[in-house]
Amino acid sequence: MLDNINHKKIAIILFNLGGPDSLKSVKPFLFNLFYDPAIIRFPFPIRWVIAKLISIFRDKKAQGIYANTGNKSPILEETIKQKNALTISLQAQTNFDFEIFICMRYWHPRSREVISKIKEYNPTEVVLLPLYPQFSTTTTGSSIKEFKQGFGKTNMPIKTINSYYEDENFIKAHVTLIKIELKKLKTSNYRILFSAHGLPEKIIKQGDPYQFQIEQTVKKVVKSLAIAKLDYKITYQSRVGPVKWLEPNTEDEIIKAGIEGKSLIIVPIAFVSEHVETLVELDIEYKEVAKRYKIEYFRVPTLSTNEFFIEALRDLVMKTVTAPSPH
Repeated sequence: MLDNINHKKIAIILFNLGGPDSLKSVKPFLFNLFYDPAIIRFPFPIRWVIAKLISIFRDKKAQGIYANTGNKSPILEETIKQKNALTISLQAQTNFDFEIFICMRYWHPRSREVISKIKEYNPTEVVLLPLYPQFSTTTTGSSIKEFKQGFGKTNMPIKTINSYYEDENFIKAHVTLIKIELKKLKTSNYRILFSAHGLPEKIIKQGDPYQFQIEQTVKKVVKSLAIAKLDYKITYQSRVGPVKWLEPNTEDEIIKAGIEGKSLIIVPIAFVSEHVETLVELDIEYKEVAKRYKIEYFRVPTLSTNEFFIEALRDLVMKTVTAPSPH
């Protein structure tokens, strides 16, 4: 028990991408996404025009994608499950007063409404916990910046957990889930694809640490799997637009494995919540590609409420709460 900090009142903020809660909200969700200066790096009003055009032209296609997940994104429900699991885990280990808030970047609940609730709660300290294990300016960076700008000046300590891509329990959660899928294979001739959400290459060249942190996560996972001469690759999915994205592309590598007759284990290495990129892109679209080549195709679930992942989040929060406040 952390009795020495039981006088504290902590607001813990879980950050996630967010997603449309109906087909009607797909277009405004897309606008919010592409209007983010961390995503479309052009000044206003050029960025506004680009976001408007993308949201109009991609609306029908995106609605078709969300039709596969109940006409909405499942990410809020997924995040609520994680919030509840983390609440239970923290309550079992701490004596301090806390409340967990969910803050989505591009759809509700957005930072403005969440900040209002946090101020009503009147905490003595705020802990920012992104559900992005690897830091990127386009995800964690964007979410934290928007939140802090909205919160305004305060003497209250605001502590940020920027990343946890090498956390022991985070790695253990991945390894545990991968081992379950490995047991389903009927052959030893297989390859593991660690699939992460892609980024335009120019963002990495501008100093974004995302690719490096993905590589470090995979390095730790592979070491923990302890499989001799493991055949694996890091791949990137979900590319859009004409710019050059991180490579190799996941779909291209599935085709390559199909030609080579290799069974596949797909690991969503940068996703901790199920959403359209896992449930549609990986489970439907890419699975169809594998079927054409008649190869085994297994997709490892996202970490979601895996006990080791929740322990990782709990320990990160406890460590952050007991750390000295930033000056």
